[in-house]
Amino acid sequence: MAVGGAAPADHGAGGDQGVWPAAPWPGASWPPADQPAQPAPARGMSRRVVWSVLVAAAVVGVVVSLVLTLVVGSGDDGPAAAASASPPTSDAGVSQQGDPDTSPPPTATPTGTPSPTGPELPAGYEEYEDAEGFRIAIPKGWSRTTVPSQYGIAVVNYRSADDERRLQVYQVSEESPDASFDLYLSEETAKPDGFEKLSLQNLDDGEYTGTRLEYLADTIKGEPDVGRWHVYDERFVASDGSIYAIAAYGPDADGRDDELELLTTALEGFCPPYACEPASVD
Repeated sequence: MAVGGAAPADHGAGGDQGVWPAAPWPGASWPPADQPAQPAPARGMSRRVVWSVLVAAAVVGVVVSLVLTLVVGSGDDGPAAAASASPPTSDAGVSQQGDPDTSPPPTATPTGTPSPTGPELPAGYEEYEDAEGFRIAIPKGWSRTTVPSQYGIAVVNYRSADDERRLQVYQVSEESPDASFDLYLSEETAKPDGFEKLSLQNLDDGEYTGTRLEYLADTIKGEPDVGRWHVYDERFVASDGSIYAIAAYGPDADGRDDELELLTTALEGFCPPYACEPASVD
């Protein structure tokens, strides 16, 4: 059969069976315009159909992937999931214990262990390995309490049996001891009632580089009324490169040498968290 509606080749004389009728006029097509055209023979799926199938399959794959992710992810409560959901913490800003008159309430009994070896200490003192990881020298028989801190180790307080003397240890967030005291002594930081600065001394010639503040106060929040309080507060750079503070509190009425001894003895026995070998037992 010829393409385009042209008359087919001659099939021989006699009859019109199998022969297309001649076009009514030159240039006319067959079949006539008012008759439906014969359908083209099937030659497989067209490109449009193929692309439609592929796109539909891709969409289905994405939907299935999303459903699986939601279903599996909703049941994942392991450490990785918990960590990704936890907000980051900040280690910048003012020391949480920038105001030394903050007296934490008792939260625990002593949890460290006395160290059997260490520097020679005054009578009545022992070297103590604290549960926060540091080592310090404290009077024997003192109680221990802690409060949480938003920076570094927890705030650790050691107290005498009559609560009239206290030793406080915490970590400082400022970049240097001087910067920490600049902030504390500024008008922006609240002080205990009756605060009176006695001295501020740089100590750069000993084992620790730091600054020591000595002051008086009428009251220390949360502490008993002993009259005027006398305080030594030293902030220093330890061997691990971090900045710590040790403060010694006591009544001013019985003299000031006992607070100085309490502070210097604590410093002599201090080792930052996990920076020293555990004390050995002979």
